[in-house]
Amino acid sequence: MMSARTRFALAVVVLGLLMTGPFVLTALIVWLETHDEGRQQLTEVLLPHLGIGTMLTIVGFAAGVGVLRILFRQYVQGLLRMAENLRLMLGANRGFRVQPEGPPEVRMLASAANELASQRDEILADVEAQIARAKDSVEQEKNRLAALMSELTQSVVVCNLDGRILLYNNRARMQFRALSDAPGVAGGGELIGLGRSIYAVFERNLIAHALETIQQRLRRGAAQPQANFVTTTRAGQLLRVQMAPVLSVAKPQGEGEGAGGEEAERTQTGFILMLDNITRNFETESRRDQMLHNLTEGNRAALANVRAAAEMLEYGDLPDDMRDRFRRVIRDEVQGMSQRLNETAEAFADSLKARWPLEEMLGADLVAAVQRRIEQRIELRTKLEEIDENLWVKVDSFSLIQALTYLASRLSDEFEVREVRFRLTAAGRLVHLDLIWSGQAMSTETVMSWELEPMRIEDESSPLTVRDVIDRHDGEMWLEREKVRHRAFFRVLLPAAVPQEQAEAELFLRGESRPEYYDFDLFAWSEKSHGIEDRPLTELVFTVFDTETTGLNPSQGDEIIQIGATRILNGKLLRNESFEQLIDPRRPLAAASAEIHGITEEMLKGQPAIDTVLPAFHAFAADTVLIAHNAAFDMRFLQLKEEATGLRFDQPVLDTLLLSAVVHPNQESHRLEAIAERLGLTIVGRHTALGDAIVTAEVFLKLVPLLADKGIRTLREAREAAEQTYYARIKY
Repeated sequence: MMSARTRFALAVVVLGLLMTGPFVLTALIVWLETHDEGRQQLTEVLLPHLGIGTMLTIVGFAAGVGVLRILFRQYVQGLLRMAENLRLMLGANRGFRVQPEGPPEVRMLASAANELASQRDEILADVEAQIARAKDSVEQEKNRLAALMSELTQSVVVCNLDGRILLYNNRARMQFRALSDAPGVAGGGELIGLGRSIYAVFERNLIAHALETIQQRLRRGAAQPQANFVTTTRAGQLLRVQMAPVLSVAKPQGEGEGAGGEEAERTQTGFILMLDNITRNFETESRRDQMLHNLTEGNRAALANVRAAAEMLEYGDLPDDMRDRFRRVIRDEVQGMSQRLNETAEAFADSLKARWPLEEMLGADLVAAVQRRIEQRIELRTKLEEIDENLWVKVDSFSLIQALTYLASRLSDEFEVREVRFRLTAAGRLVHLDLIWSGQAMSTETVMSWELEPMRIEDESSPLTVRDVIDRHDGEMWLEREKVRHRAFFRVLLPAAVPQEQAEAELFLRGESRPEYYDFDLFAWSEKSHGIEDRPLTELVFTVFDTETTGLNPSQGDEIIQIGATRILNGKLLRNESFEQLIDPRRPLAAASAEIHGITEEMLKGQPAIDTVLPAFHAFAADTVLIAHNAAFDMRFLQLKEEATGLRFDQPVLDTLLLSAVVHPNQESHRLEAIAERLGLTIVGRHTALGDAIVTAEVFLKLVPLLADKGIRTLREAREAAEQTYYARIKY
């Protein structure tokens, strides 16, 4: 198809021929039909006026070209821009309307198009409302599943047979982040994500062996085929994994009338992994086994020596020096046994403290539990004085209740206290829990002895002390006196916790909605089905990224100071799966660049260097197509670091600037702000790396259907079309 510029050039040529052609042809005919004398006279008459005629011809031609150019811009280019804008109204930005401009006929056409768009929107709104009602029940089921998965305390990951993750819960996300080789880099610890490969965590052969085991059990007709294995991650963590199949039931052929009782065939379409990090448990059990071994082996030999020495002492004629020697043996062995027992008791207490879980609970519930325990265990009256019902605390409820009950029992036994009261108040990020009583005052030495002695309540004892319990909570405890009211109280400082309702609200406000943890379309997705170049854009996994830099000249030493990225999977933006990290460039910032992105040198102090951040980003972007706006600029910075880091970003790259030029070749601007405005997008966080990456991702998702309208559907077609644009020539 001939471009608009080519048509304009052709029109100018035609105009020139129309203006000069008849004159030249007429002059040629007259010249050929005239004899020599006539030609001489004709030359004498015309020659003095030839300059003026030529000038008039040129002026007329220029005027004609000017008129033609005005008509071309108003009618041809104006209608081409209108066509691009009409395509925007068809899909990418339904709220967009054509601005009536140009000659009256074009303005009338624009107004008619706007009226048709308004009528179309009314019809579509009605259709979409009906579709939304029809999909409501399905979405409710999906959200119930997402909510259920999110609240599970065990890590759960679901994969298709290619090992691509299609569902995971928040517990798994936190656990995989802890397993990362780069836990200090924000977002760099993301080993898990929709569409990512589980083989980034587990060896492929290990998963293949477990799948083969399940297949064998399926063939044997096992009701619940499972496989279990223990493996070590690349970060040195020990994981216990239980694998179960995701089965689809295929009905036997001919099922229906007369199908008989033939059983349906079960086909595996994926697998579920349930994960437990047993590193700490394994280490604790190993220390406990070693502790018991040392205790038994050491005491066995000591007891043998004591028994032998005791038998020798029974001889009456034993010399005195030999008797003293055997007594020293008994004394030394008994002391050694006593030391081993003390060390074992201390190690046992430490293992108890290491196993304490700190969980969030309502402070009023904690106080109520302490009241019940004190009243039932030591028969001491309790009352409430001031309780903030809205306070949440992060505690090990069992050990804390045990410590408060122990203190109350000492008050009852040694100071004859007959009633204690409780007060719970807020103190910033801490909580004050007061145990109050009236009566005789005690010394600081008494309080210290109570803190450091092992807790014992009647026949119940523990190797732990009150100080152990307080230290485990990173808290404090002290004695205060109210002289006016003749009272005293123990004040315990505890960490406050965010209420569960508030935490859920903050999660919602950050956009971390539960449904982004799953994508069941991936069950039917297989990387072996066709090559990535010929795969539709709607089926690919993308990493959309942006960088902020010290300046605009990567080849002259400017450095990256921030990387932000997000992911697109199956045509959906995954806001939960993001990467954002400031970087210390180890060189001064350009004043002009600091004014744009707002990042100061103080903000970069103490941040990791590029050689730490880039491997984490490389892992985040692995097995995806990269997308950026003006990608040549960002990719140049990455390419200059390839030699120093040994990392190559050799995956395919798409540029939204070039794709916008493909879709809208007649628009004057392809800046990110201009494209977003055309597509009806709101920019939030402009000139922050993650903010720009999210806007770029939203722009790309809007461009995909517009590219499809032009017949550009696959990655190969998008890259080839982008390479033909004028902006593809830009180099950095």
